[in-house]
Parts: sequence; structure tokens; C-alpha cells
Amino acid sequence: MFASRKSRLPQSFPSPDQATEEGLVAIGGDLSPERLLLAYRSGIFPWFEEGLPVLWWSPDPRAVLELDALHISRRLQRTYRREPFHLSINQSFQQVMHGCAEGRQEGTWITESMVDAYTELHRRGFAHSVEAWHGSQLVGGIYGVSIGGFFAGESMFHRKRDASKIALIYLVDHLRSRGFSLFDLQILNDHTARLGAREISRDEYLGRLERTIELPIQFAERSEG
Repeated sequence: MFASRKSRLPQSFPSPDQATEEGLVAIGGDLSPERLLLAYRSGIFPWFEEGLPVLWWSPDPRAVLELDALHISRRLQRTYRREPFHLSINQSFQQVMHGCAEGRQEGTWITESMVDAYTELHRRGFAHSVEAWHGSQLVGGIYGVSIGGFFAGESMFHRKRDASKIALIYLVDHLRSRGFSLFDLQILNDHTARLGAREISRDEYLGRLERTIELPIQFAERSEG
């Protein structure tokens, strides 16, 4: 059974092995930096709609993108080489989160409480963004959470064609250069599958996570680009 939790910080989350068939591990609690970091270290992430308590998930199987398996079409390779956008790291974290929240017909889990919580993680050096710029306009980006050699990609967006994909290529190259070894995408969808993502069992994921978060790796300085 999953657990219901109030605001007091838990010493640990329930084991992901106790998740429901859908992957729900726990209900409730807050989005404090300490709780979020504990969740990611445990293989768990928050995903919920406005007006609901925080829902904590650890699905089985889990989607990952191996850093040597990103699929880039020939057309996109040509576009990337033309350098149509200026790319940066950690220059507009909140703007990227708001971009990821906009224009979703199905609604968004990126509520203002999520923006506030992950912005605090960003201030503490655990959440990061990649931005794609066209002139002075932010036209695409990605944000996620890093601990050691682990990076959890949370969401991406584009306002110009290919901006999010080019930001992803830049991010993957950056993760490789820094020595990362686990890029978590949480749940596989058609878009990420076309980019080369695959599913692994939760047990395999948790084993890799345990090893990866202990690596002495930093994502970046505060801003690059």
C-alpha cells in the first residue's frame, strides 16, 4: 500500500516496490528542497495536477535515454550544424519552466508551486536549464534535476521549429562531457522514443541510480553560454 504523508519531512519514502500497478508510491507532503532531493535519490518524482495533493511516482518500467543512443535525423543534424539558435545553460531557469507549462491542451503539472519549488532547487545547484535563443527571444529549452552523475529530464518546449530538439542535443553533449551516466526520462512517449529513449525495469533503474548519484560530478557552474 502507498502511504499518505503530511508536511513533516520523512526519513524515507515507501519503497518503490510498494507502488501501485500505475507506479504511485505516496500521497501528500510538500515540495521542499529536502523532500524533492530525497525523492529523486529514492527513484521517485512528483507529478500531480493543480488542486490535488502531491502525488509521488516510481513507474515500472522506467524510461531512460542512453547518452550514446540519441537518435538525430539527417535533417536535424544539418540544422544543428547551421547553429540557428544561441544555446546557454542556467541563464533563464524560471522562463524555461514557464515555457514548458504553456500551451498544453491537456493541462499541465507545472503549477506555480512546482515552479517555486524547482527554482529553489536551481538556486541550490540541483536543477538546471538549457535555453535556445533566437536573438533576444527564448524560443526553446529543457529543465531537469541533477545529483552526482544522474540527470532527470523534466520537460522541454519550443516556440520555433527544432528549438527543443537542438537544446536536447546540446544537453546530451554537455552531460557526456561532464561524465554523466544516467539520463532519466521517467515515462516513455512517442516523441522520446523517436529520439532513442528506451524502457528498463525499475530494479535496473534503481541499481543504476544508486551508483550514479554518488559520482563526484557537477552539472555546471551557475551559468554558461
